[in-house]
Amino acid sequence: MNGLTSVFALPDHLSAKDDPALIAADEQHFAVIAESLQETIAELSQRLDVERRAPGGTGQEALDRDLEVHRLTGRLRTLRRFGLDLCLGRMDPADGSAPVFVGRLGLTDSAGRRLLLDWRSPAAEPFFGATHADPMGLAARRRYRWTRGRVTDYWDEVFTAEGFAGHAAALDDQSAFIASLGSTRSARMRDVLGTIQSDQDAIIRAGSGGALVVDGGPGTGKTVVALHRTAYLLYADSRLGHHRGGVLFVGPHEPYLAYVADVLPSLGEEGVPTCTLRDLVPEGAVAVPETDPDVARLKSSALWPEAVEAAVRFYEEPPTGRLEVVTPWATVPLDAGDWAEAFGARDPGAQHNEARDQVWEALLRILVDKLRHELDDEDDGPGADDDFDAYGLARDDPDAGYRRSLAANRDLVRAFGRAWPLLEPADLVADLWSVPAYLRRCAPWLSAGEVALLQRAEPAAWTVADLPLLDAARLRLGDPEVSRRRRRQEAVVAADRLRMADVVSDLIATDDSDMMIMSMLRGQDLRGALVDDAALPTAAPDVLAGPFAHVVVDEAQELTDAEWQMLLQRCPSRSFTIVGDRAQARHGFTESWQERLARVGLDRVHVASLTINYRTPEEVMAEAEPVIRAALPDANVPTSIRSSGIPVAHGAAGDLEVVVGSWLAEHPEGTACVIGAPAFRPTSRVRSLTPVLAKGLEFDLVVLVDPESFGTGIEGAVDRYVAMTRATQRLVVLTS
Repeated sequence: MNGLTSVFALPDHLSAKDDPALIAADEQHFAVIAESLQETIAELSQRLDVERRAPGGTGQEALDRDLEVHRLTGRLRTLRRFGLDLCLGRMDPADGSAPVFVGRLGLTDSAGRRLLLDWRSPAAEPFFGATHADPMGLAARRRYRWTRGRVTDYWDEVFTAEGFAGHAAALDDQSAFIASLGSTRSARMRDVLGTIQSDQDAIIRAGSGGALVVDGGPGTGKTVVALHRTAYLLYADSRLGHHRGGVLFVGPHEPYLAYVADVLPSLGEEGVPTCTLRDLVPEGAVAVPETDPDVARLKSSALWPEAVEAAVRFYEEPPTGRLEVVTPWATVPLDAGDWAEAFGARDPGAQHNEARDQVWEALLRILVDKLRHELDDEDDGPGADDDFDAYGLARDDPDAGYRRSLAANRDLVRAFGRAWPLLEPADLVADLWSVPAYLRRCAPWLSAGEVALLQRAEPAAWTVADLPLLDAARLRLGDPEVSRRRRRQEAVVAADRLRMADVVSDLIATDDSDMMIMSMLRGQDLRGALVDDAALPTAAPDVLAGPFAHVVVDEAQELTDAEWQMLLQRCPSRSFTIVGDRAQARHGFTESWQERLARVGLDRVHVASLTINYRTPEEVMAEAEPVIRAALPDANVPTSIRSSGIPVAHGAAGDLEVVVGSWLAEHPEGTACVIGAPAFRPTSRVRSLTPVLAKGLEFDLVVLVDPESFGTGIEGAVDRYVAMTRATQRLVVLTS
């Protein structure tokens, strides 16, 4: 055990808990865990080395190998990161059987004895879910607090009268847990797995069918539930595994993602993509807030994918004119029926830019057939006058010469480019904001005044309200570079084939062996095998494009109907975990969750409510509650279960530096946040944020500067309420 005589390092004031009668059995079990950990790490390291040295393979074989490497790497990283503090606590069964230890991961020794039970397994559920009303078969439960690899506190909860024996000196019930809620915060969300409460655990373990809404006010642990539910579902539901689409986690903003970045890796899940809505489209990086509320309202509609579809269809209408295609052998007509036939040959689900190559190939087939019909004799075709390349393509494929000639026909290529152009998503959307007639055609539900309102001088000056349209356009069009890249690759392959043909010809010509071995290279398959198509560059996959088996979205009360379409497009199964608080919606939320989600296309909706505020002390909530109730009388304000003993302080805005400086001097640890003072310069322990960017975060000290300047109406009330409830210990309100 790392040279330590004891895993327990309890402070003096907890000396009663240091009794060997209370901890000796734990010490023995930890010693066994430590030995098994070393063996497991060595074994996993060896297996990982073997997998990495193994041939990559192809297809499913390669995928299985990559998944195994990913699994082994993640497990090794977790074991090395935590060591003995993998253990969260233990359960003492009411039937008197041996204690069961619960961990972040399951662990078995070489003899097959279970040392740690994975917290996500059904058998571990009582560790989180047992209550005095329903002990779930437990006599007692022990939770550990770890500090730098040693137990610095633990508390026991007893569920039966007989269970007091052997626990009385360490019996804390909930006091140690409540005290832990007031501990100092850091720049990253602290580890709370060992203190998940029964109301939270029930939601974490709920099934993945349909949409589960986790509704709760500030401090109820919604984000904790969302993150741990992500890890639980990946473990418990085989339909959601990484190889089946996996889970996408969507947060409200970048500071939030940075704050929670350590949580999923600490739970053994390192492959979960996390993002904000902005990250789903490239333009999100430069988009600014929409300043005109009427424009924002119009663009929030769920109908915009229909407008994008109409905009793309405009470019997929076959020409009605006639084109005379001149070739070295004959002139063939290309009429409206031919265009319609070629356009109809695309795969139904193909994106526009991908389908372009399908339509082009269909068009070439139609023209080749017409040429053959015109000539009526293959000897008059390209094969008759040695119009074939060094691979003899004309001999193997009599139509190759026709196709090559047609593909080089400038008039045909130009006409096809006009008929089915490659489209950039940004250009398509920009046209809607700059060509009124185009917008009227694509969005017929808009009035003339609304069409005029949506036009702007700089159509590509993207706002956040544009992102759902850009996303819909990107999903419908696909990447225009795919077609361009394919044609470049075909040209490279053709050049390689010609170069290889020259090499083969030289080898055959100089082969003086008795068996003429080099003549085998005349075979088409052998010569083709000499060209490595797989070595050609390809585009990196868009990991956020989906589809995903499940999507978790936090602060979901802020999403517009249009933004919901961005997520629905990525989750065909409609399996969602939706986390939010209607009272924290900056633009109001008058519907029920069921009504709201039915409107965007989710009909299987279950709502689970969290009502206990574990984060915000009573003193802060006493001032925050009237702020939100003044605007939303029916707001779901949670009940705080602890008091900090520190009243909310009020002062002058000019005292900001003094307030922050005094707190830093008195508190060597912890974090603070100044909200409402953009000029304040942040430090490593003090952030400076807007109310919007503070959402989802928590700090020991929160200083609000001129909160009345946050705005009026619901938006202002919500911003003040959200800002106030970020505090875990102390709130200071400064006014000018």
